[in-house]
Amino acid sequence: MKRNFFLYIGAIIVGIYFLFPLYVLVLLAFNKPEYTVLTLYPSLFLQAPTLNNLITALQGNAFIDPFMKSLETATLVGLITIALAIPAGYGLSRISRSIAYPILVLLLVTNMMPGIVIGIPIAVDFIKLGLFETVEGLALAQTLITLPLATFILQGTFSAIPRDIEYQARIDGAGLFHRLFSVLLPLAAPGIAAAFLISWMFSWDEFTYAVLLMPYHSTLPVTIYIDVTRGNILAGIAFSLVFTIPVIILTFALQKYLKGEYLAGGLKG
Repeated sequence: MKRNFFLYIGAIIVGIYFLFPLYVLVLLAFNKPEYTVLTLYPSLFLQAPTLNNLITALQGNAFIDPFMKSLETATLVGLITIALAIPAGYGLSRISRSIAYPILVLLLVTNMMPGIVIGIPIAVDFIKLGLFETVEGLALAQTLITLPLATFILQGTFSAIPRDIEYQARIDGAGLFHRLFSVLLPLAAPGIAAAFLISWMFSWDEFTYAVLLMPYHSTLPVTIYIDVTRGNILAGIAFSLVFTIPVIILTFALQKYLKGEYLAGGLKG
């Protein structure tokens, strides 16, 4: 009982620590500037509630275009990642662990490379290919970040599915593609959903590739950065708040899919 009490206290402290920045963001968005941005020691409570900050910042097309670019890019990244990660994860789940594990580690190690080191050569090639300053080019580049993690998740997902199910379908005369699409994919749906949502969220707030590959008409994270550095703090605050809403929604949707057997990629085989 005493142990559970301390666990609850610890969980509350950690929760407050991670939610406090979001609380400050909401406070700045819905409080008059003279009580927050223009004050040396702003209050941690709502002093003068107002919607003018959001209304002023969101007027016009300055917000809509980068928001839609972020939405299109993140969705495209999720689709490309899943299309590539499903066969990769399935293949790795069906070979020996001694071979699959080093491949998974190598894939994950590639994410340790600084984005700017990879992004500059990609930008040069994309200029030649006509993909510079396009959503498609940005999505392809960001897939480099999401694909290793999605492959890791789906390898664990397919490994968690009993092979007897696939063997039975094979005995019944089902071919490889029939087994994959009719038998395995429905069973792997939670893992696929988790991989898609994580890929979507990684792309949603990705900054480095967006700056390098779409510097002129970029996504919302870059727009927020430009507004803040140019002194348009209220617009940056409003954009950040709206930018956070899809992440919160997807986080709640993601919780039911984050199960151990779907995230244990490389540990089973």
